[in-house]
Amino acid sequence: MGIYLKYYFWLFIISLFVFILERISPWRKQQKALRKGIWEDFFWLIFNGHYFGILLATLSVYLIGLFNEFLLSNQIPQPENIHLLSSLPFIWQILIFLIVKDFIEWNIHRMLHRSTFLWEFHKLHHSIIEMDWIGNFRFHWMESVIYSSIAYFPLIIFGVDTNVIFIIAIINTLIGHLNHSNLPINWGPLRYVLNSSKMHIWHHDEINHLSYGQNFGITLSIWDWIFGTVYWPSEGMPEKLGFNDLNVFPKNLISRLFYPFYKWIDLSKTKRENN
Repeated sequence: MGIYLKYYFWLFIISLFVFILERISPWRKQQKALRKGIWEDFFWLIFNGHYFGILLATLSVYLIGLFNEFLLSNQIPQPENIHLLSSLPFIWQILIFLIVKDFIEWNIHRMLHRSTFLWEFHKLHHSIIEMDWIGNFRFHWMESVIYSSIAYFPLIIFGVDTNVIFIIAIINTLIGHLNHSNLPINWGPLRYVLNSSKMHIWHHDEINHLSYGQNFGITLSIWDWIFGTVYWPSEGMPEKLGFNDLNVFPKNLISRLFYPFYKWIDLSKTKRENN
């Protein structure tokens, strides 16, 4: 629990820091601090950043324990005992883990857009119509399950120090807040490495400029430049944020928590009736 408390402290500091920067030098000067939907986003900040995080961690420990027992009973090495990076200097553990983790999450993010099934979860994040720092935490709780499940095995074999994971969580939170902030950030020459608000705003454009979206970078932008998924006009910003059927996306908070599930139930019911 100690590391969670440390993270919450830094989450508060980072959130306050970016909020103050937005008040000092906003990119969209007409956008209000208490813009439409911000109270819902405070719910997502608390729910995703605290309550569901603890629930997911508790459940993960239980499931991993069962899985490790299965491996042990079949004389298969447990992934967390491999420790690929544990002998490296601390700074190298941070750099390698950050790069590999970000590449995995970049691919997961693309998958959330390409898969019709997963897109229904990701729609919540794209329901933001006025972007600022707190939009970083508007995402469906199932996204945490998806990211954690897919990234667990490739990352656990590194066996990095717990403090490495903590530091990277802080870095990712800071860059994530800045990417969604109402700040005119492009990082200059570093834009080919780091994601930014001026780049990420185009990811939230209502229009898909590539086949299934653009600018999928999480913390690093380099993967979009390497694999040709960048769309970044030199000036301006999107005319409208969201997605093409946002008008039928539920507005009620409770509905948004369970939207994909009951949508699939309705679709299945409709198919049965048509057959």
